[in-house]
Amino acid sequence: MAVRHQLIRRSPEELWAVLADRSRYQDWVVGTARSRPKDGDWPEVGATLEYTVRLGPWEATGHTVVRHSDPPRTLELEVDSGRLGTARISVEVRPWGADSLVIVDEHPLTGPGGRLHNAALDVLLQLRHRSMLSRLAEVAEEAPVRASTGA
Repeated sequence: MAVRHQLIRRSPEELWAVLADRSRYQDWVVGTARSRPKDGDWPEVGATLEYTVRLGPWEATGHTVVRHSDPPRTLELEVDSGRLGTARISVEVRPWGADSLVIVDEHPLTGPGGRLHNAALDVLLQLRHRSMLSRLAEVAEEAPVRASTGA
């Protein structure tokens, strides 16, 4: 299992606004060239988006399904990459002062990744998560801060 965390300088609610925006998925998920709605109202349980991954001239499509959603704390996704198999990705958002501590936990479920899951694969996932969390921080921290509507 590959677990990585990062402090993001936005409140959990501000960060959740990025996670809940299906059109931003391709901006922070490493390897995704584009994403588009498929079914449901993202990020409600059962909502799905399709994505395209491009490596040089090679292109593949897959889809991601929301398996659990507890705004603004937890978003659990199942990523289906066709012949490459499926993976569970959990994004947990914890308040950390005025900011958010984001914890990503991923492990393969089926396919070659599920059968061959080992420490070497976890190292690759850690590298991917480092980049993904950096991209998520960049997207969230560049978003305008919403004005508070406190009573």
